[in-house]
Amino acid sequence: MARWLPRSTDVTRFCQKLNRVKTLEDDMMETSFNRCLSTIDLTLLGIGGMVGSGLYVLTGTVAKEIAGPAVIVSFIIAGFASLLAALCYAEFGARVPKTGSAYMFTYVSVGEIWAFLIGWNVLLEYMIGGAAVARAWSGYLDSIFNHKIKNFTETHMGTWQVPFLARYPDFLAAAILLVATAFISFGAKVSSWLNHVFSAISMGVILFILIMGFILAQPKNWSAQEGGFAPYGLSGIMAGTATCFYAFVGFDVITASSEEARNPQRAVPRAIAFSLGLATGAYILVSLALTLMVPWHTLDPDSALADAFYRRGYAWAGFLVAAGSICAMNTVLLSNLFSLPRIVYAMAEDGLFFQVFSQVHPRTQVPVVGIVVFGLLMALLALVFDLEALVQFLSIGTLLAYTFVAASIIVLRFQQQKVDAPAPAAGGQPSPEPHEGPSAGDLKEYESFSDKLQLVDRDKSKEHREPGQLKAAFEPYLEFLSDFYPGEVVTVAVVTLMVSAICLCSILVFGNTHLHLPTWSYSLLLVLFSLGFLLSLLLIWAHEQQRSTHTFQIPLVPLSPALSIVLNIYLMLKLSYMTWLRFAVWLLLG
Repeated sequence: MARWLPRSTDVTRFCQKLNRVKTLEDDMMETSFNRCLSTIDLTLLGIGGMVGSGLYVLTGTVAKEIAGPAVIVSFIIAGFASLLAALCYAEFGARVPKTGSAYMFTYVSVGEIWAFLIGWNVLLEYMIGGAAVARAWSGYLDSIFNHKIKNFTETHMGTWQVPFLARYPDFLAAAILLVATAFISFGAKVSSWLNHVFSAISMGVILFILIMGFILAQPKNWSAQEGGFAPYGLSGIMAGTATCFYAFVGFDVITASSEEARNPQRAVPRAIAFSLGLATGAYILVSLALTLMVPWHTLDPDSALADAFYRRGYAWAGFLVAAGSICAMNTVLLSNLFSLPRIVYAMAEDGLFFQVFSQVHPRTQVPVVGIVVFGLLMALLALVFDLEALVQFLSIGTLLAYTFVAASIIVLRFQQQKVDAPAPAAGGQPSPEPHEGPSAGDLKEYESFSDKLQLVDRDKSKEHREPGQLKAAFEPYLEFLSDFYPGEVVTVAVVTLMVSAICLCSILVFGNTHLHLPTWSYSLLLVLFSLGFLLSLLLIWAHEQQRSTHTFQIPLVPLSPALSIVLNIYLMLKLSYMTWLRFAVWLLLG
């Protein structure tokens, strides 16, 4: 029986394979894609991914049901929170100009199993996001024609009464996805041009809404007689922030497109900053105009802007709003269909997905197999599944990706730069350690994180300290840490920081409601886990970082990524248990 059990060396090797990181090529600008996208192209892709139906629906819903006119503050806080995640993406996108977005960033810095987990969930996120937007697009267009399409389908096709399935097959949603798939398969330049057209119309409509909205503004709608500026108080503002945060999901299309950018080191950070700034400004100003046009408590959550213009005597403006909404949803559809095949391509090229998806069409220079297959899958989802059942999946994959990218930034910043040549001089001893299989001359495509740590120089010279080594000022107090390999203590501290953040957020979310902790234990646990978080942060900060490079770097590391990690974990724990259950099932399938 014992001979069938795995040996300890086999288990160790298997764990190392799960945790191995990807080694990138020396020339990261070399690609089979067409590097044709400018900063403006990437910026408009990012805006298209963020400013979708949320601008026309979410603003009214949050204003009426959650935060009142203080939805403006909710969008400001949500925009800042999204900025923390976006800056992490910007640094990686500039340093690693390869397609794959969060999947690639995690693979380069943390390890293979974590990268697959992120890629598998981002894959689901984009599929469901595209299908959900297509159904919303179909429903919005159908409402303009008094639901004639819906009535015709129900009359001739019948209705379904099955959980998670739509009441009737939505052929219009499936058709728009198939049309979008056809355009995306023509290449990045065609996709970008189409996105420019829809984005220009959408921004023109937003400009019209702002001008007309401020002309029709009535400050009395924020008065105490109407409930005041923040009728739901601070709790309403924070609840609104959690909802508004998802409005900014979509900027990662920029990093997914970085392998098609002409100058990704400059274009990716700038495009992320410009698109996030413009999207945040649009959400804030539209919310301001909307809540000043009509009293917040009279808003129609389903079509707040069109209804507000109608009640102020401008019914014709509703058609412009509808046109802007449809164009905005078109840009989100294009964003999803543009990003998903490229992430699948990156996974397939690394051997973590079916190899057929790693093929790039020689003429259009896009992964046409992935575009067609996943476009068809999205169309099938939109055809038969219920919109509400689909959307519940969206949040958790995005937040998980944000969390891992933020953690990866800390790990990468405190790692030593990869050396191109073996450490020993010519005529020295063989370079590999006894447990390493390949010879010194073999070029390894992947290496484990522990291998990386063993490649560094153990000489901790005080004149020149490498990234990951203890700072000279802290050595008298933390001398026992100087015996570890550079970066090793930081990696352990990052894990401790994430565990502390999970425990801290769990107490904040469940302490009073589900766990019913007494006040003294609630306070004690908050203090203990906060101390664990802060001590981990200080321990990371006590080590040397990589010096400034010619590419963009997020400021205030490790504080900025750590704040992003806490926020993302908090929002994940606020999701329903059914979302977590579906998430677990999807992971098992992967």
